[in-house]
Amino acid sequence: MQDYEVSVAFLGTWGPFQRRVFFLLCVTCIPFGYQTLSVIFLLASPSHHCHIPAYSNLSQDWIQASIPTQFNLVCSDQWKQPLTSLVFFLGGLSGCFISGRISDRFGRKPVLFGSVAIVSVFSGAQAFAPSWPVFTALYFMIGLGQLSGYIAVFVLGSETLTGSTRVFFSNLALPFVFVFAIMLLPATAYLVREWRYLSLFMAVPGLACIPLWWLVPESSRWLVSRGRLQDAETLLRSAALENQVEAPRVIFLSSNVERTTSEKDESLSFLDLLRTANIRYITLMLWLIWFSAGINYFGLSFNISILSGNPYLNYFLMSVVELPAYAASWLAARSFPRRLSFISLALLGAIALLLIQITLHGHPAFTLSLVLLSKFGIVASTGLLYVFTGELFPTVIRNTAMSSSAMFSRVGSSVSSYLLQLVVLSEFLPWIVVGSLSLFSVLLCLFLPETLRQPLPDTIQQMGLVQRFRWPRVSTPLPKKSAKDQTSAPEIICTTHL
Repeated sequence: MQDYEVSVAFLGTWGPFQRRVFFLLCVTCIPFGYQTLSVIFLLASPSHHCHIPAYSNLSQDWIQASIPTQFNLVCSDQWKQPLTSLVFFLGGLSGCFISGRISDRFGRKPVLFGSVAIVSVFSGAQAFAPSWPVFTALYFMIGLGQLSGYIAVFVLGSETLTGSTRVFFSNLALPFVFVFAIMLLPATAYLVREWRYLSLFMAVPGLACIPLWWLVPESSRWLVSRGRLQDAETLLRSAALENQVEAPRVIFLSSNVERTTSEKDESLSFLDLLRTANIRYITLMLWLIWFSAGINYFGLSFNISILSGNPYLNYFLMSVVELPAYAASWLAARSFPRRLSFISLALLGAIALLLIQITLHGHPAFTLSLVLLSKFGIVASTGLLYVFTGELFPTVIRNTAMSSSAMFSRVGSSVSSYLLQLVVLSEFLPWIVVGSLSLFSVLLCLFLPETLRQPLPDTIQQMGLVQRFRWPRVSTPLPKKSAKDQTSAPEIICTTHL
């Protein structure tokens, strides 16, 4: 297993097989990006009055066919709107908790296409919801499939592709397609103002991806980790034919086969992320970093509603800025250490957020620029976080680790739906909370091991070690020894390094 990438080097990194997997996985990502921020448009409240004087003659042109107006989620029932967002994010949390275990045990491919089916079917069913409780229950199911599907796409591509192709896929191509899908949503919502038709439109990309089941292969690396060497070799020999290269007579050595068979059930449960000290420290730090990332990303997206200007244009700009952010993430992942890159980008986002307090009043254009700059830093650091997390954890538990991290991200996302309520205490407080959490992530990242140009670990024993920092100690001078003492025993000098 530790020589997996050496064993499959005969395939190359960018043949017809890799190009096919690369393209198809990017396409399957579209349904998940399309649903990411649908809550912003599905739950948009038109201008309304909670108390209309008897003598007034107000026009009813403002009434739209939206969920808040149809299900009366305004005025005294306005608390139902953030609760609906919370339920969506809780669905993502539940999906990550379940899908990671399923993926590590039964494969990446079933989780991926199962998530596609869930998102498509329940989005279509949502268009016929007769009441708010039914709509919310269906939204929970959409959330359950949305994030778990994206994690499955990411892991499947990371394990199938190798070398620079894997970095390009993980840091640039997949996020670009994801952002493209996000950008399609405001255009669709602008053209389709009826929320039921909008829900139907959001089901179309997923339905179109279901036939790709027969074209997307399972992860051969996962097959090897489960001891299914025959299935892995069959898949790799088929890939060799597609790439028109000759496969070796024996792809995996017998010693690796025996070790893989004995270790295939070594670490497949959620609790194994906390079993040993090293993996426990790494897991806990990453969970906290992902929690902060979830609050930062969605909190920033929800806070955009308090900015001046056209909300559709602001949302579009907030989506477009993710493209150069992921490009920066890719460039950083190619050449620079993971920790340094994450710290720099997260710090940029934090500083921009904290500066918003100065410009929030009287400088709308400058405030929007700072918001876009903070979104750039947050998205770029999160893009690196996906790659960093995937490289830190071994194959036998990688999808469980990624899903559990994304689960904590969804916990943060759930909290972010109530972040705007802090405006009651102070209008600056939401921005301060998001910026402070970015700084907290920077601090935690200092203790994570570096993974640049390191092979992907396949077992827990191959994981990097947590970085420990010690204060330098001032040593006390030793008393001088006589010549007799110096000849009888060598002097031992102890030094302490940072």
